[in-house]
Amino acid sequence: MIADEPEFISLQHILVMQFEQQDEGPEGPMVVKHWRQDWRYQDRELHVYAGNNRWEHRALTAEEARGKWSQAVFQVDDSPRYEAIGAWRHEGGVSSWLSDETWRPLPRREFSVRDDYQVLVGSNRHTITPDGWVHEEDNLKVALDDNGDYAGEQAVLAREAGLNRYQLIDDHDWSAGDAYWERTAPFWAQVRAAWDAIYNRHSEFELRRSAAGQSLFMTLFELADAHTANGFVSAAARRDIDSALQRFLVTVDAG
Repeated sequence: MIADEPEFISLQHILVMQFEQQDEGPEGPMVVKHWRQDWRYQDRELHVYAGNNRWEHRALTAEEARGKWSQAVFQVDDSPRYEAIGAWRHEGGVSSWLSDETWRPLPRREFSVRDDYQVLVGSNRHTITPDGWVHEEDNLKVALDDNGDYAGEQAVLAREAGLNRYQLIDDHDWSAGDAYWERTAPFWAQVRAAWDAIYNRHSEFELRRSAAGQSLFMTLFELADAHTANGFVSAAARRDIDSALQRFLVTVDAG
């Protein structure tokens, strides 16, 4: 939990994994900083995915945002993934949030092996359960042209239904994840601040998938380890973070 305020909630997902080795017992733990989700009440400033690795600022009217919460989802390196607004409904003992239509980039498991479509178009529903929540996805896999529009009458390749379950468990040792976050949280706070500065400066931007032969997430993960191995100096980390992010920004439309 990064933030828990009346009108803003930020959740950082961290994986703590162990691997069973045949005849050798468990191996690990392996810790991975994973995705992040931010929830904001009556949010009027969204940063939405527009296809072809491009994000745009979208302003909402007070009426469009009234009584609703936005969910912004970020990649493991805190770069944007998608953002949408929707309403919570609390009826008959069930609490559920449904987004408006959302464009999303391909997940890593897809874009690393295929290039026949460029965007997921769909909606997300989150339903609270007694011990967690369930996330349902209803997506179309859509091919785009160079202008970011549907690529002809056969642009939709497939419909995808997703179901993700998040459940509280009490028999797992999370201490390795807690230790990682305690050490690196100041660095990732600077990463989030650097992204906020980009959002404030630019109404539209694109991101390279790699720079100097390396992905953004590997670049920032290496910086996180380097800057937190023996203490942390905020100003030095921010300089390196800003420099790294600039190498991945491609087309920037001044806002």
